[in-house]
Amino acid sequence: MRVLIIGSGGREHALAWSISASPLLGALFVAPGNPGTARIATNVPIPAADIQGLVAFAQTQKIDLVIPGPEAPLVAGIADALAAAGIRCFGPSAAAAQLEGSKRFTKEIADSAGIPTADWANFIDSSDAHDYVEDLGAPIVIKADGLAAGKGVVVAQTLEEAHAAISAMMEDRVHGAAGAELVIEECLEGEEISVFALCDGLDALYLGSAADHKRVGENDTGPNTGGMGAVAPAPWADQAVIAASMDQIIRPVLAEMVAQGTPFRGFLFAGLMVTEDGPKLIEFNVRFGDPECETLLPLLRSDLLPALLAATEGQLAHVDLQWQPGASATVMLCAKGYPGAYATGSEIYGLEEAATLPGVNIFHAGTMLEQESVLANGGRVLAINAIGTDLRQAIERAYAAVDTIQWEDGFCRRDIGIRALHSL
Repeated sequence: MRVLIIGSGGREHALAWSISASPLLGALFVAPGNPGTARIATNVPIPAADIQGLVAFAQTQKIDLVIPGPEAPLVAGIADALAAAGIRCFGPSAAAAQLEGSKRFTKEIADSAGIPTADWANFIDSSDAHDYVEDLGAPIVIKADGLAAGKGVVVAQTLEEAHAAISAMMEDRVHGAAGAELVIEECLEGEEISVFALCDGLDALYLGSAADHKRVGENDTGPNTGGMGAVAPAPWADQAVIAASMDQIIRPVLAEMVAQGTPFRGFLFAGLMVTEDGPKLIEFNVRFGDPECETLLPLLRSDLLPALLAATEGQLAHVDLQWQPGASATVMLCAKGYPGAYATGSEIYGLEEAATLPGVNIFHAGTMLEQESVLANGGRVLAINAIGTDLRQAIERAYAAVDTIQWEDGFCRRDIGIRALHSL
């Protein structure tokens, strides 16, 4: 098979790394890719946003399967454009991708499907939003309706924080058009987990759970980011929680999407809060998570490629995935200043040595090559993953690799997985 992966981050490197081992693979391309994917695939200098260019490349190269990594091209309709060209794509249509493209759409679907979720309201006028939070009080959750690169959610602990978030999103437009409409909802209490499923429109196959670390600072302080690290499996996701997640959230949303005439095919990522009443939906994402992808795929024993192919053909009922025992931990190395302004171009040393440590996998997320040197070229720059016989060993191995890397302009959280360890 000839496969094209769309994207340039750590998730896409992890997908390429996993798929590159498949006996079914004939040729692997990544557009635009990064220095990590260049070692195992052919990078193609086409931006993820260039839908026409990607479709033309897929046609010219006779691509058998396209796998979009990030959400933006899915929301923009890459799967529809590929389908019109007769090319298989493992990803939802633009209509189905509204599960991530619009927070309001997701809440409406959840209500229609009877999915447990937080009470909510949506607003297009900032004064109404300010009045609403004043009436309800804090803590309260403020969400930009549209795509905001994982940074459009504020869990406001005080009314001052809530009003500031509303003003920043709706009045200052810090997230552009994504913040023109807001969803404001009650703040659920419990432990947050990410649950993943492969979906073929009708069926869903469980793809693992992870605990992401969204905030930039240790002890979950500071603003939300695209993810500072993750551990898997999520310790709060026992068999009962996973069964409830699949039966009460994942499968009902698939059925509702079919009923609405927009069946969902692709990676479905459910952000859930495990409450005293069971799991409740926080949000849906229509792609594999990042850094959860880099955390889960190293534990996968099965060949991922035939599973993705089966999903595109509506044949997931015949697929069974096998996982190796143990645990996985990923620490994101980020540029100082992230998620705000940061510099690029600084050199990173020690990657080859770190990659030789037991259980370690290094996925490039925001790097570039200058001659033979690896330079920082993003906010989240490297995903340092390690697997181990248990969570403690996985975390220790990941940080041993982090400490082997020399990068003066980088930083990471030093408490990835600590709360999970304390819960065991």
